[in-house]
Amino acid sequence: MPGGLFTDLYELNMAASYLRRSMTAAATFSLFVRRLPANRGFLIAAGLDDCLAFLETFSFADDELAWLRHTQGYDGQMVEAFRRLRFTGDVWAVPEGTPVFAGEPLLELTAPIPEAQLAETAMLNHVTFQTSIATKAARCVLAAAGARLVDFSFRRTQGIESGIAAARASAIAGFAATSNTEAARRYDLEAAGTMAHSFIEAFDSEAHAFTAFAEDFPGKTTFLVDTYDTAGGVRAAIEVAARLRLAGPVAVRLDSGDLLEQALLARRLLDEAGLDQAKIFASGGLDEYAIAGLTAAGAPIDAYGVGTKMGVSADAPYLDTAYKLTEYDGRPVMKLSAGKVTLPGTKQVHRCPDGDVICLRDEPLPPGARSLLIPVMRRGRRIIPAEPVTAARQRCAEGLAELPPAARDLHAPEPVPVTISDALANAQQTLTRQLRLRSAY
Repeated sequence: MPGGLFTDLYELNMAASYLRRSMTAAATFSLFVRRLPANRGFLIAAGLDDCLAFLETFSFADDELAWLRHTQGYDGQMVEAFRRLRFTGDVWAVPEGTPVFAGEPLLELTAPIPEAQLAETAMLNHVTFQTSIATKAARCVLAAAGARLVDFSFRRTQGIESGIAAARASAIAGFAATSNTEAARRYDLEAAGTMAHSFIEAFDSEAHAFTAFAEDFPGKTTFLVDTYDTAGGVRAAIEVAARLRLAGPVAVRLDSGDLLEQALLARRLLDEAGLDQAKIFASGGLDEYAIAGLTAAGAPIDAYGVGTKMGVSADAPYLDTAYKLTEYDGRPVMKLSAGKVTLPGTKQVHRCPDGDVICLRDEPLPPGARSLLIPVMRRGRRIIPAEPVTAARQRCAEGLAELPPAARDLHAPEPVPVTISDALANAQQTLTRQLRLRSAY
């Protein structure tokens, strides 16, 4: 679908000015995170798939062009230039699911400068939000220490499409399932969910509610047991499971109160009833800190439903991302603004045994290192197919396992060191001198 107006007005104004002056030489923009949020020792790259989908279909619809002409005063010549505009550039990017760090390019886009400028807002939107959520979800995965995690965030995310993106990002991070049925359909994820407290309340007893649900969905018998009294709810679930002789897996869900205490109680009651294979599922305002606490305390919880705090990355709801011009018409460029100095030229990131190195793209690969940025789009078309979420999930799991324990720490993490190569440092210093000399006159 056309999305020419999925941008900020100043992007349109700059693109119009470039086009009016026939400034259409190639420009490279680099997208990176300036600094990590507090308590983050890494980020998980996400959002690339939506970026490429946006670029492949970029265009202006007739009604969008009419709006520009009638409300923004763009003349007929400019409207026609926008009508013909498509994205024809190249993209290098870090594959989704890869752990990354501050300062490293997650994506570098090279295209005629009007096209590259108009891509800025969408690139930042997709990468910033989805990387935030994937990172929060990955921290929950680390905290859970092997327990299953289910995305429960859809009802609390800030927008329907944000809920879809959060389900996908959490799946990349290692969540096993999502309650979001559209996301499950769209991305071939496992859908999970049983009942709410309202279902229990609609019947005259928990036993009747559990019986009805088990009869209607015999393969989905996870009973919500804390509507009135947890012990009574667990006993009702045990009675229904025995009376109906349920053959499938039985589970109880705890959604409030002291989850450690209630999980221990539920486990004891289930085991005493001979249901030692029954699972315990916990939910209710959870995040990585709560999950880590329960894990450390030995809570007999087999799975967690994680919603609001993951779906909005509550303690770090944004990233300080930037999309900066680094080269135009073969000429390296950079900013010298205080606290916002950028790196010039097209770049690569080498992951080395002792840390990451940001370098110029044509620098040789050091021994024992691997390059993170790969070409993903050429002349406006993908050159690698859209990958399944399972591939990004595997990449994330492997990448997290490679991180040193200090970077994975939830409370006082120490990110992997990131340096710049000598060649890039020399290029930055040379251009800095030239720019300061030029600005002196």
